[in-house]
Amino acid sequence: MDMFDDFADEEAVVEQVVEDPMKKLESEKKRKAREESNLLLAQMNNDDGGGLFEEMPEAKRGRFEENEEHEQEDMEHIIVHTIRTDNENCTHEVAIPPKSVFTELKKSNAEPAKYYPFQLDAFQKQAILCIENNQSVLVSAHTSAGKTVVATYAIAQCLREKQRVIYTSPIKALSNQKYRELEEEFKDVGLMTGDVTINPDASCLVMTTEILRSMLYRGSEIMKEVGWVVYDEIHYMRDKERGVVWEETIILMSQHIKQAFLSATIPNAREFAQWVCFIKNQPVNVVYTDYRPTPLQHFIYPVGGEGMYEVVNVKGEFREDKFRDAMSGLSTAGDSAGSFQKRRTGGGTQGDSNVLKIIRSVASNDGLNCIVFSFSRKECESYAISLKDMDFNQPNEKTMVKSVYESAISQLSPEDQNLPQIMNILPLLKRGIGVHHSGLMPILKETIEILFGEGLVKVLFATETFSMGLNMPARTVVFTSARKFDGTDNRYISSGEYIQMAGRAGRRGKDDRGTVILMVDSAMSADDAKQIIKGATDPLNSQFRLTYNMVLNLLRVEGVAVSWIISHSFHQFQSFAKIPDINKKCSQAEKKVASFKFPWENEMNTYVQLKEELEKTRDEIMKIQREPRNLVGFLHAGRLLSVKSGDRDFKWGVLNQFKKEVNPNDKNDTIYVCDMIVAIDKNRKHDITNPATLVPGFDLPKRHWVRVPMSIDRITAISAIRLKIPADINTTDGEMRLDSVMTAAMNRLQGDVPLLHPITDMEIKTKDMYALVEREKSLTKRIEDHSMNRRDNFDELKMLYQQKMDAIKELEALEKERKGLKSTLHLEELNNRKRVLRRLGYLTTDDSLEMKGRVACELSASDELILTEMLLKGVFNSLDVAQTAALLSCFVFQDNCSAPKLSQELQSCLSVLQVSSEQARHVAKVSNECKMEVVEDKYVGSFNPGLMDVVSQWVSGASFCDIVKTTDVFEGSIIRCLRRLEEVLREMIGAAKACANADLEQKFEDARKNLKRDIVFAASLYL
Repeated sequence: MDMFDDFADEEAVVEQVVEDPMKKLESEKKRKAREESNLLLAQMNNDDGGGLFEEMPEAKRGRFEENEEHEQEDMEHIIVHTIRTDNENCTHEVAIPPKSVFTELKKSNAEPAKYYPFQLDAFQKQAILCIENNQSVLVSAHTSAGKTVVATYAIAQCLREKQRVIYTSPIKALSNQKYRELEEEFKDVGLMTGDVTINPDASCLVMTTEILRSMLYRGSEIMKEVGWVVYDEIHYMRDKERGVVWEETIILMSQHIKQAFLSATIPNAREFAQWVCFIKNQPVNVVYTDYRPTPLQHFIYPVGGEGMYEVVNVKGEFREDKFRDAMSGLSTAGDSAGSFQKRRTGGGTQGDSNVLKIIRSVASNDGLNCIVFSFSRKECESYAISLKDMDFNQPNEKTMVKSVYESAISQLSPEDQNLPQIMNILPLLKRGIGVHHSGLMPILKETIEILFGEGLVKVLFATETFSMGLNMPARTVVFTSARKFDGTDNRYISSGEYIQMAGRAGRRGKDDRGTVILMVDSAMSADDAKQIIKGATDPLNSQFRLTYNMVLNLLRVEGVAVSWIISHSFHQFQSFAKIPDINKKCSQAEKKVASFKFPWENEMNTYVQLKEELEKTRDEIMKIQREPRNLVGFLHAGRLLSVKSGDRDFKWGVLNQFKKEVNPNDKNDTIYVCDMIVAIDKNRKHDITNPATLVPGFDLPKRHWVRVPMSIDRITAISAIRLKIPADINTTDGEMRLDSVMTAAMNRLQGDVPLLHPITDMEIKTKDMYALVEREKSLTKRIEDHSMNRRDNFDELKMLYQQKMDAIKELEALEKERKGLKSTLHLEELNNRKRVLRRLGYLTTDDSLEMKGRVACELSASDELILTEMLLKGVFNSLDVAQTAALLSCFVFQDNCSAPKLSQELQSCLSVLQVSSEQARHVAKVSNECKMEVVEDKYVGSFNPGLMDVVSQWVSGASFCDIVKTTDVFEGSIIRCLRRLEEVLREMIGAAKACANADLEQKFEDARKNLKRDIVFAASLYL
């Protein structure tokens, strides 16, 4: 048992960063203006027009700008002390606010608040020392390193000192799990998630960050009793949607409350601590360790190949030879687009899938239990089903699985117990196989989590959400792909994503190492592999953004200005922190520009302008030539076409064929696609289906001819040459013959490929074309006759001129970046949002809340402006309870699904939504007028009626078994939508109360009661 005896004797040596005393004196002198700065920030832009400083007197404007500099200097004067520890795997730093004197942390002689039945790691001891000294601390360590020890010590200390403590986590599921763990240990624990409230008077409260923010908005009395707030998984502050909630909460937190931040490893932990130190004016410690208790061993499995290759050993060394072996092991049977999916999902001997072969290998090498991460819910299920002949559980384990499963579903009605998803999962679970993704019902996900934690699920197919927070380590982790579709692009996973998921491998105290296997289905470079496996974790960057609900709520919080929140955001801190470096770069760029001594600069300017004008004219000519009515008649097989994809110029390629296709985004539009044969660099990675990934290849040894689909707008020149192309270009012999034909043609033409003339050859005899051709001819003549062409050293002058222009562009880009960093962009947006709110009647001219504003304050789970407009314009008055819930579902359902079949009643309800769409158009129009850019059609089309019928039936009393038959949406997605809808209804009740509409209040309450039943709101198994 660790009694901290060895810790008490441990010496901590401090390295102090000495600050220039003159700078400190100057800083203190300037700081006197800070209070005025805050006052000016609070008073800024209460008008309904103009720019950031409109109607602000010049003197005040100058003082405001000056005080921004004071704020920046305060940031620069935050001193970071490094505290040496006896363990090289642990670093300890502390950020000290300006005007504060660093004092060493004192080792307590009192009884520890909590004992642990194991030897603590160095980072845990250092973090606990910070807590005992009542100083905030950020603990940054790998997954499963033991950060929870820090949280439990902070809780124990608060309970001992009769203070309250708040433990906040990013998701409700994690809050439920943490509540269960903490309640078992401390007893005096409560839970507040919005869905569930248990023992709210407890000394230790577990809650979601949204609940904590709401308490801060409303000035909850609870906060006066709180000594510490523990933020679990603080690295999720970088989440684009919800990260702002964490940031806002930290800013609003009272300075007397100390904060413990638990995070995965982040490269800018010091910067985060400096920010908290700056806004809270208190010391903030950073305890960091990159030590992994269980080292990881990384393998690559080449799809279609045989065996796995250790590319990174337990020492973290990347093995180039093994990586080359892995790449050579990739199946080379066809690099065409059609082979990609085949290699991904099958292609093994005897019909076994690649995943199946890996699982067999893992099982035979004692590598279970195992998590298989896939980035598709449907793939998770199909992979699980593919293991139909495998069984990992013993008879007694099957009995235990059945017992846990039956106990879990016993709270459900007999009908719900017979739902297909619930019935179908049991046979898999009994064989030790599980699935975990957002499409599963919550009760099943929790059952599977419990079974996995108990070692009764040996192979778990999961999406990446399983890696979020839940303490579920495994012996082996498998990735079914190195790529994921992120909604925009099919990209390689980032090193941060890889580290988060791979970190589940290796169970502390059980395994001597964790095994990670990465399936690779196409050639990748060693640099890409290193970046994924050994790259740095993603930095913690601010996702601060303004919302109308935030602005309205903060306007009614006494003593807090919205502009103050903005100026204290992590976003603003990060921007200001970059200014010294950008100033230095600007200075260097200015000197570089000044160093160029260039004669005849005016002459070169006119020459370059003529060249640019000629290029622009030729582009206009080509644009007309590419029009289908002009081009299609010349798209014959064998024609040489010059093509370009983005910034990648393939120069001359050969047209194989062209075809017309219906535009998938517009059925009334036709697109023209050329099947081009182009030369690419065979030594570079590529994806034939995506021209943006192809690298042109012009050197004969590296050149590889491939067929690539390209739209006609990628054509940059149309030649008058047609070649006879081999019919078998997909074979090695055919490619060699094609290469021979192309080489011979280019040698004969000596690079001067004749082009089709737009008028004489293509017969585009329009007035515009005649004018463009004449302009091209004139510009060409002026360029040929220009005096610069007669300079002996023209090439040298041209290169020097280009270097100067590049230097000027670099300087302009740096100055633009510096201007952006110095400007408080969110203050401009705040101005614009206030204008929108005033125009729509939510705010008065002096920023007091109107009735609409008080209503919108209640709405944060969906679009606050549209719902407020609908409520106050009586949209819900004529609807019944089921129709009301169905209509509101359009604001929370986000999944894709087939078009719903709506009843007559719901069609009329949908027409109400269409009327509301006009209100949405009005909001969008006002937003754009106030410089809040909104894409009107996208905004109006964001309301999704996909579950209207499902919701209407559910609220009307239909069983879950019946409603799932009416849609192709995953059961888990339906439940998630209904639970989010319950949250919206809860807020709508508050909104109706705010406008004193008792009838609507009752209607929303009835809808909520009808909604909240059976399996949709089955109690969490953790509670």
